[in-house]
Amino acid sequence: MANETILVVDDEQSILELVQYNLSQRGYRVLPAETGEGAIQTARREKPDLIVLDLMLPGIDGLDVCRFLKAEEDTKDIPILMLSARGEEDDVALGMEMGADDYILKPFSPKVLLARIRAALRRRQDTADEFASIIRVGPLVVNPKRYEASLGGEVLDLTLAEFKLLYLLAGRPGKVFTREEILQEGNSKGDVSARSVDVIIAGLRQKLGASYDCVETVRNAGYRLVNL
Repeated sequence: MANETILVVDDEQSILELVQYNLSQRGYRVLPAETGEGAIQTARREKPDLIVLDLMLPGIDGLDVCRFLKAEEDTKDIPILMLSARGEEDDVALGMEMGADDYILKPFSPKVLLARIRAALRRRQDTADEFASIIRVGPLVVNPKRYEASLGGEVLDLTLAEFKLLYLLAGRPGKVFTREEILQEGNSKGDVSARSVDVIIAGLRQKLGASYDCVETVRNAGYRLVNL
């Protein structure tokens, strides 16, 4: 069963109750709101995992709610799924430009709404997992899920062995890794032999360009990442 918190915002009581019932039946914690002002206050206080937001609301409308929440640091990453009537398609486009994640047209099937909610929550979790695994050292960014590294915004054209070595060094800046540790921890699949570590280091330094000296040789010990 799900246990995420979902804020549902709609001024039509029948729709609010329908959505609340279907989400509650599947284990979601549901926070109802009937106005834009109430939605903003609840989102700020509760930090829900997702917001189902009707566009046509009394007072502050759904577009302004989206704009306000996406502009605030504490709520900007909350996925927003907009509910709209067919005549509001231009408003939907504006909402998507402001950061809404998805939309669904009224009248809607509860099954479709649930599927969209699950998909949005999965995307959020995937993004959170990806950013949790990314290593940042100054201008260096290493993303192990994409096997991609960039320096100062420029993607580095690394071989697999070079990438794995850089990921190992960047994971603990300043730590000296011996050749044996590099082989054991950074190349568990046997991509690199002991005598070729120096060759991989040389290739990595070349691709780091002007920052080549951030991969430092520690005499009679190994290598470490410094000066970034």
